[in-house]
Amino acid sequence: MLGMDTNVLVRFLVRDDEAQFEKARKLIKREVAAGRRVFVSQLVLLQTEWILRSRYGLPKIEIIAAISRLLDATDVQFEDEPAIEEALFVWKDNAADFADCLIGAQNRRLGCRVTATFDVKASKLPGFIAA
Repeated sequence: MLGMDTNVLVRFLVRDDEAQFEKARKLIKREVAAGRRVFVSQLVLLQTEWILRSRYGLPKIEIIAAISRLLDATDVQFEDEPAIEEALFVWKDNAADFADCLIGAQNRRLGCRVTATFDVKASKLPGFIAA
């Protein structure tokens, strides 16, 4: 399995640098052709969402669609995919950041009763309390 770094994943998704996109595409294609999957960690996914939002100005709906397409790909493996799916579901209808939604989802999956936060937006998410 090949682990993806944020810059490779972003180049693959955004395709703003054709040479780097082609390198990323070929790298992924080679792994898949060999019967292996590519791995996206939660840290890489969080960085990718942040870059797509802050650097590229993509709206939430487009970022959700891009992550959903990756989740649907059979040749991509995620760290704790159910937590990511839950985070996307919660994020689409809330003002909180994707990172907060993912933190809450993962904490619940790891057995936390609630997640304490000072973040006002995050405190309104299910499973969060204001600290």
